[in-house]
Amino acid sequence: MTGFLFGTGDIIAQTFFPENPKSKYDYARTARGIIYGSCIFSFIGSKWYTFLSKINLPQTSSSPLINKTKNAVARMAVDQLMFSPVGIPLYFSVMSIMEGQSFQDLKSKLEQNWWSTLKVNWMVWPAFQLFNLGFVPVQHQLLVVNGVSILWNTFLSLRNAKKEEQGKQDEKMPVHYPPVPE
Repeated sequence: MTGFLFGTGDIIAQTFFPENPKSKYDYARTARGIIYGSCIFSFIGSKWYTFLSKINLPQTSSSPLINKTKNAVARMAVDQLMFSPVGIPLYFSVMSIMEGQSFQDLKSKLEQNWWSTLKVNWMVWPAFQLFNLGFVPVQHQLLVVNGVSILWNTFLSLRNAKKEEQGKQDEKMPVHYPPVPE
């Protein structure tokens, strides 16, 4: 299921947001997404959600809703502060390896994409994960995430396929004002 959804994200990315309108559809790129989702993320994700479900803070309130919400906040914080900073470069690394890129290309891709992707992740996932980790039974959490993540997978596919030139243009933007002459 997870592999299918990563593949679907790539299909959406290539069909509706092509880098070049004249470019041919890249079936190998979709296959790489399916392989990553099936062999890497589905395994790690199922273990991760089992781990998160075991995070239970002491019950300090007589209200079950307050206790449940505190646990959801703790789980979401662990998810966003531990998994996301590692999961994002894992995705880019595995995809780069499957694409046959060099270590230098991978390093460049991570330098260009990791922090900006993580910031977008933090704008998208915390609110959803708060709901998911607090109110969805653990056996269904990965499935719920997978359903919602089609758009995230589309974004990751687009970010992974982004050409180096855009990053190089960003590097040319002056940091100082007024710009320091080269």
